Amino acid sequence: MRRLLRGAVLAALLAGGAHAAPPADLDAFVAQSMKTFGPPGMTVAVVEDGKVVLTKGYGVRSIAGPARVDEHTIFPIGSETKAFTATALAILVDEGKLKWSDRVADKLPGFQMYDPYATANMTVRDLLTHRSGLGLGEGDLLIVPSTTRSRADIVHALRYLKPATGFRESFAYDNILYIVAGALVETVSGETWEGFIQKHIFAPVGMKDAMTAYDIHAKNGIALHARTDGPIRGLGPQHVLLHGLEGGASAPAGAINASAVDMALWMQVQLAHGKLTNGGRLYSEAQAAELWKPEVVVPADAFSVAISAITPKFQDYALGWFIEDYHGHTIVEHTGAVLGAVAALYLIPEKHVGIAVMINSEDGAARRAVAFRLMDHYLGLPDQDWNATLKKIVDAMVAGGQKALKAEPEQLRPNAKTSIAPAALAGVYADPWYGTATVSAREGGKLWIRFDRTPRMEAPLTHVADDTYKADWTDKTIEAAYVKFDGKDGKVVAVEMRPVSPLADFSFDYRDLHFTPAH
Repeated sequence: MRRLLRGAVLAALLAGGAHAAPPADLDAFVAQSMKTFGPPGMTVAVVEDGKVVLTKGYGVRSIAGPARVDEHTIFPIGSETKAFTATALAILVDEGKLKWSDRVADKLPGFQMYDPYATANMTVRDLLTHRSGLGLGEGDLLIVPSTTRSRADIVHALRYLKPATGFRESFAYDNILYIVAGALVETVSGETWEGFIQKHIFAPVGMKDAMTAYDIHAKNGIALHARTDGPIRGLGPQHVLLHGLEGGASAPAGAINASAVDMALWMQVQLAHGKLTNGGRLYSEAQAAELWKPEVVVPADAFSVAISAITPKFQDYALGWFIEDYHGHTIVEHTGAVLGAVAALYLIPEKHVGIAVMINSEDGAARRAVAFRLMDHYLGLPDQDWNATLKKIVDAMVAGGQKALKAEPEQLRPNAKTSIAPAALAGVYADPWYGTATVSAREGGKLWIRFDRTPRMEAPLTHVADDTYKADWTDKTIEAAYVKFDGKDGKVVAVEMRPVSPLADFSFDYRDLHFTPAH
């Protein structure tokens, strides 16, 4: 299958393009998508046969004002940033400063995984392929929703993240190793990741609107929006979020913001296999092949329960890109999500078509509906009524999440019992990879928990049952958590956590935390 897929990618690189304008009803379809799912604003870019055929904005930049989205409005692209970090490494490989087969430990001082074998054998390529042995999203609370740490701090914390599987055994999506990849770019190039991306990618590609981090005050930026009032995230009215993924340490994994014009230029370079519109090269044909070469099989349920309507028949991960099928056609894609905004980018190499959609809310089905409508159009497929299809899927997921919330296990059914006196819960608790969290009594003796390395991550602790409490964070962008104190002889010996919502994003990896009293 790997050889066949590689052959399919090669054939896609050589095949001819499509010759069709965007659908005549696209504006009406976008309007219906926005009405169905509710994002305040959207931007769309389409390239075809090396030409930009559409860059357009829809709706408003914020529900708090009238400013309209246009083709230069910048949106967070989330994990689509990973392809930029992979490209930065490809440029360094072209320059002879790195090899994909180089051991990370030889190139990045202080690099160490929990598993000595992984430390000794992790290559530059391994950093980008989600097969390190870490669990899904493991360690994301080092950076989500923000952090006081540096990239060097995160590299150091790696040694305390216990693997969920063997090294190179299976796919499990992670963000942390892309931050390590960004640190590697800095070490090898002598430039910051931000400076390298700006100088060696944004500038030559012509991405004049793009930024390496979200700025709430950006001249033509957007406000982030989320529905945080309901029993699970995604229900209720939209609210403007006061903070986003500000970049900093996490930037190489997902902090770039860009406009439709920027993304059209980026897709032109991708579809031209590294060739710039001025005839120069961003990276070589050889590196273009490396970036799209499948490396690891992605299971159908890698992120959640497989949904037949949108699940590919096969999906692999390359270097910063997913390679998958769509109705028998090879697609190169990546989506992105931050708190308050989501994006999607799909390339159809055999048709020389690229599609990018970004929205300024968490209503992700809207971006997929528009992207799938455009893919169907360029592939000559019949209209699949994606707005209606995805609305049914979203409604079913939300209903399932609400049902799961109501079916809490016995240990979470409210009672007034405790085996540890509330006063004995106060203290500092340490997790090897995260650091410390502090439980303390505030006004009126109410217990609060604070994650000490994450600004604004604090919450009152409300007793639920036995020795389990609920943390409803004051920053509503953070998923609520159950906090269970394990005790012996009336004293806390360990603290376990898990998200309240069954639909919580995997980046809220509370289950990976193992707090014990700090001594």
